[in-house]
Amino acid sequence: MTVGTNFDNQVNELDEKAKEIVDIYLNAKRIDNKVKIYIPKDFKEKFFGLVDNVNLSLMENKDNFYGYFLLQMGREIRFDISSPTALNFRGANYVISFNPLIFLNLSIKQMESTIKHEILHIISLHLIRAKKLKAGYSKLAINMAMNIVVNTFLDNLPPYAITLEWVNLNYSLELLPFKPFEYYAEKLQAAIELLEADEDDEDESADESNQDDKIETDYNPEKAHDVWEESSDIDEKTLKEFTEKIINDSLKGNLPNYLEGMISLHRNNKGELPWNLYLKRLMGTVESNKKKTITRRNRRQPNRLDLRGELRSHKAKIVVALDISGSISDGEFYQAIKEVLDIVKNYNHEITIIECDNEIRRVYNVKSIKDVRDRINIRGGTKFSPVFEYANHNKANLLVYFTDGKGEDKLLTIPRGYKTLWVISGRGDKLSLKEAYGPIKKLKTIEEKDNSVNMSDVKRDGFSMNDQEEMHI
Repeated sequence: MTVGTNFDNQVNELDEKAKEIVDIYLNAKRIDNKVKIYIPKDFKEKFFGLVDNVNLSLMENKDNFYGYFLLQMGREIRFDISSPTALNFRGANYVISFNPLIFLNLSIKQMESTIKHEILHIISLHLIRAKKLKAGYSKLAINMAMNIVVNTFLDNLPPYAITLEWVNLNYSLELLPFKPFEYYAEKLQAAIELLEADEDDEDESADESNQDDKIETDYNPEKAHDVWEESSDIDEKTLKEFTEKIINDSLKGNLPNYLEGMISLHRNNKGELPWNLYLKRLMGTVESNKKKTITRRNRRQPNRLDLRGELRSHKAKIVVALDISGSISDGEFYQAIKEVLDIVKNYNHEITIIECDNEIRRVYNVKSIKDVRDRINIRGGTKFSPVFEYANHNKANLLVYFTDGKGEDKLLTIPRGYKTLWVISGRGDKLSLKEAYGPIKKLKTIEEKDNSVNMSDVKRDGFSMNDQEEMHI
């Protein structure tokens, strides 16, 4: 579709009308604070007519998949979202929301890209995967990570779009292209915490009253996906089946290579976090003790100079237990401990490795992979309880237990005051304990890859999505 004067006039007319609607609402709100924003029927019809023209443009080129996908989505106009478009799942359907104050400032190609942006979030299962990181990561880190992934494959982005290059520049990072969403979330969370290290926690008790129909005029990455919270309560299996149906109904022609890869991963993905990403979540929940300091004022009472402030001083005690009687190989464990060290490097920590079978055989500390010793050659039975006795006695904060899963059916010592993560060997079956006192994950070898790729060296259509969004299940 060729964009002409008529389309531009249509955009300008709708933009003026949108501002008029907002002005009427704001004036009415000064008189009656409970008034709701009113969107006239003729404005809705004309606005969605414009969206239809954008969708027609999508369906006339090789990206017609997005056009057919959009036809199956619900639509609504909202002035309270801080992005041109937003997404949620409501009433047994995906609903795409448009903020005219932001959307109408885009060119038609940028309008196409922001629609594609939302659809790629759906195909990438971001609505599901973001929930699983919510406990250990900030909303800003999660939102930017998701946007890096989908924006990598889009052209004609708005000037404020979150891209890999923008994040690397603004957060002094060297993030690699075509990595999983969880990789970007982890790196961004560490960078954000580093920037905020010398600042007190923000007071989140700000008055949030009278937020109904709040008017948003600018893009805000931290709030760009807030509408997702309004999604209907639906189980993962049902949501994935529904998404699969829409995808199948949208396949009317040839797909770009990256889109084929995304759809293939969607079909094969079980939605479970691998053990290493689950460990990252647990590290984010490890509590930190605080010590008093005279160099910082008390946050609660800053005018009381006689009260001392606080600094984080806690060193997280991480116990890594290796069941030497089990089937986990030296290579598997060596690679796994490298993952552990990489995950905890941004935290103040100390790691203790315990080699055990039916009793503890050796205990030693490690600071780097060079400190990891060859396993002692003893093969007895397996008891899990001695490790838990050690962790309780030494006040551990986190226990990661590598085992083939065969051992006691009941712990003689119950864990106290720390979290436990069981990692079952790739050749193991299940954990013998009736009550595990922690999540159980399977160990799967993590492939070593050449990460020297540069964005300028990669043609996006030719890059495998197996590299970009890989989830090790």
